[in-house]
Amino acid sequence: MSFSERIRTLRGTMTQADFASRAGINVNTLRNYERGDSIPNLEVAASICRYFKVSTDWLILGEGPMRHGDTGETISPVPVEDPAWMSPETAPAMGYTLIPKVKARLCAGTGSLETSGDVVGLYAFKTDFLKRKGRANKMVLMDVTGDSMEPDVWSGDTVLIDESQREIIPGGLFAIGLESEVFVKYLDRIPGKLVLRSKNPEYPPIEVDMNGHVETVRIIGRVVWSCREYVR
Repeated sequence: MSFSERIRTLRGTMTQADFASRAGINVNTLRNYERGDSIPNLEVAASICRYFKVSTDWLILGEGPMRHGDTGETISPVPVEDPAWMSPETAPAMGYTLIPKVKARLCAGTGSLETSGDVVGLYAFKTDFLKRKGRANKMVLMDVTGDSMEPDVWSGDTVLIDESQREIIPGGLFAIGLESEVFVKYLDRIPGKLVLRSKNPEYPPIEVDMNGHVETVRIIGRVVWSCREYVR
């Protein structure tokens, strides 16, 4: 396995931006590593090994097991365009669960009509982490668009939604369907009404009369985690 293959194997399903941020390098530098255009100096390589807990002999020289204590079995390289080495079937044995990301987008604003449930990718989460958050088999990832939830949730963020958590918790952050639109909002109840609140003060609360519009409101699930990608 070449160095470029080993660094791709180490990155796995993590995005290049996320891996580069954790490794303390520029994302363009990582791309050069993965293309085989350059290799890190010893200081950078040692930093990567310490953070990701891999053997320096394995990363730098391609010798021995990937991690101390491993059996030394060969690990297939991860093609940049095809991270299929971790599948829904193999992930549990590695301590991960793959969560689908769907094409639908949640609007932090006036509402999004993009409600497609088509899966656009699978993302690996530590299984223990997901167990603390809810039911992993009911979770889905969705992107957010709009600025009504800033600074708590920014446009372009990705949120993890547990669709098993639909009971309204006052002040909880939820994904909500309202007629043909979908939102991410804080939820509150007042007598006879459901209130969708934004974080951005420029957006007034949306009050839904539950006596006459129950069928038009869908609590998709509670937001249990979010992330954002920083562009260098």
